[in-house]
Amino acid sequence: MRFSDWEPHYTAILEYFGFEREADEAAARLLADLVDRDDLGLLEALIRGRAVTVCGNAPCLPEELDQVEGTVLAADAAAEVLADHGIRPDAVFTDLDGATDVFIDLSRQGTVMVVHAHGDNVPLLRHWIPLLPGPLVATTQAAPLPHVHNFGGFTDGDRAVFAADDLGAAQIRIIGFDLADKNVDPVKRGKLYWAGELLRLIGHDI
Repeated sequence: MRFSDWEPHYTAILEYFGFEREADEAAARLLADLVDRDDLGLLEALIRGRAVTVCGNAPCLPEELDQVEGTVLAADAAAEVLADHGIRPDAVFTDLDGATDVFIDLSRQGTVMVVHAHGDNVPLLRHWIPLLPGPLVATTQAAPLPHVHNFGGFTDGDRAVFAADDLGAAQIRIIGFDLADKNVDPVKRGKLYWAGELLRLIGHDI
């Protein structure tokens, strides 16, 4: 998705949550400084023309793992669920708030870590980026920078779907999503609402 197409939705999200665009932009600049590589080509090779399964981290995920096929994209802590069930995701989309040492192991094994910068995760970026030895792609929800990409999307899960769409997946299957989950705090509920709204923009009504 071109940033000019994404920006109106991004602006609406900032207004809805009261987030500061300047903080997102500063985090993106920091991520650009921390990252010494850009493995977008590898990520695209995993996705273009292929069947892709995007795995969210809702409690229903373990029950839906029999639907996994093709390239596997995990949303943040869903990566650990997959690993616990013997599935190594091809890529993990994460703002690092669910990161554990499993992320380091997956990175070492070749999983592409698609690390996202936003205004609230600067300490996590500083901590985790130096610990990830494998392929890495940097993302932002603000204006893209050289080697810091914006595929569209807001939460880890819907960003993975947007990336799969943008990078030419032949088909996208979405599992482990529960956008109607009431057992979450109000901020999370708002994020789930926006995930649903954004996914509908690219043809996924879940």
